[in-house]
Amino acid sequence: MVKSYNEYSNHNMRRPIVKPEIVALMRGEQKALTGFLADVEAFAHAENIPVIPHETVVYFQFLLQTLQPKKILEIGTAIGFSALLMAQASPDASITTIERNPEMATLARENLAKYDSAQQIEVIEGDAIDVLASLPDGYDFAFMDSAKSKYIVFLPEILNRLSVGGIVLIDDVFQGGDVAKPIEEVKRNQRGIYRGLHKLFDASLTHPYLTATLVPLGDGLLMIRKNAEKVDLV
Repeated sequence: MVKSYNEYSNHNMRRPIVKPEIVALMRGEQKALTGFLADVEAFAHAENIPVIPHETVVYFQFLLQTLQPKKILEIGTAIGFSALLMAQASPDASITTIERNPEMATLARENLAKYDSAQQIEVIEGDAIDVLASLPDGYDFAFMDSAKSKYIVFLPEILNRLSVGGIVLIDDVFQGGDVAKPIEEVKRNQRGIYRGLHKLFDASLTHPYLTATLVPLGDGLLMIRKNAEKVDLV
């Protein structure tokens, strides 16, 4: 049994923010995964390990097949599902993925040993803020799916390493709709996440050197394009 997500989990990100019948349509009518990606996804669901939902999976496939990035950065590897998905959609990309949970990093490496036949993916175990400081620049795509309250901490470091025109995708930014509520209506143990996400929105959505958009897939995506070499977040 995988222990990491069975005792402590954030249930907000399991509450999609569109109508249930639309979620069912998106998950039931769009092309299903096959092969090893389907196996890794099924394992994640069976073990209560959060991975991107199917509507986001299909969007990732479309986006990455279109963009064909060459150098991808990911914060939050878990068992390697999204990294493997990105590698399959972008076969010429090299992917650096950071995971602080030792159990998840071990499982990810096991999956990569079996399924990353082209050796596109490198897992770095450690706290993202420490690892990011040691990474070079030149990334053209980044994906964050980690501690939600820390997104605003990680984003400046990611932007510093992102090429102009590069894109950042940030997952689970709606928290089951809680971000649209007054903070007094949010559970106390979720308010740190709430504050962090609102700082993220304040810093990015109207920034003059960024193009940002909120996408209502899963529990919400924030997409950001870097439009200038130097971007200072306030």
